[in-house]
Amino acid sequence: MADAHRGREESLDVIQRELTAFARRARSTAARLHPDLPLVSYTLLAHIEHRHGCRATDLAAHYMLDKSTVSRQVAALENLGLVERHPDPDDHRIQVLHPTTAGVQALASTQASRRAAYRERLGAWTSEDLEQFAEYLLRYNSAGEDTSPR
Repeated sequence: MADAHRGREESLDVIQRELTAFARRARSTAARLHPDLPLVSYTLLAHIEHRHGCRATDLAAHYMLDKSTVSRQVAALENLGLVERHPDPDDHRIQVLHPTTAGVQALASTQASRRAAYRERLGAWTSEDLEQFAEYLLRYNSAGEDTSPR
């Protein structure tokens, strides 16, 4: 039993170390792929596009970010001409964020570059390995959806 516990703890240490390396690499790669679109901004823009528009408070809740952090990031996206606000058709007091044409283009360009980088990095993996990895990532990320910011 002690060996199983120790093995589990060692595995958790490896996972933590490798996820940290993954995050650092992702931040570094994001800056190279689109210099005006840092990783946080890219992530928010991608979410806005995926949701076909959303409120800043939705972004803060989804990514467990402080509203002021989201506000600064959204302002930067607006200044770059990548996002614009439209009144909610059901409640004109609410502003809904939407990507601009330039935002959709920047996102498509960045996504194509990222996809190419993943293809290169994971090119030797089998389809089964990729499916399993994708399933594990989905499982890992969905396990944290009900947690609140600490």
